[in-house]
Amino acid sequence: MPVTRIVPNIATAEMARARAFYGEILGMTVGMDHGWIVTFMGDGQAAPQISFASEGGSGTPVPDLSLEVDDLDTVHARLLAAGYAIQYGPALEPWGVRRFFVQDPFGRLLNILTHDAE
Repeated sequence: MPVTRIVPNIATAEMARARAFYGEILGMTVGMDHGWIVTFMGDGQAAPQISFASEGGSGTPVPDLSLEVDDLDTVHARLLAAGYAIQYGPALEPWGVRRFFVQDPFGRLLNILTHDAE
């Protein structure tokens, strides 16, 4: 059940500024663009990523972090067993991910997801 990727999400309505700074100036490439969210990727061993979003998708707030996992159901069950309240989902989204939202112990909203949709 390892976490395979963590991406910080920055809430903004100014996608053009994000594209100019992270894409044009810093030279990061666009890895994903759904209009309401754009993920920029870098090169290198750690393959850095950062997303900018005007919403969290499906009418949700922008989460602070997105964590991709290889076994969503196990993570979900562990969080419930530990007493964490699920804020959204689990849901199969139109863009091909299964996900749910939960707050971590520090109050950060996490988007926990997998691309291995059933």
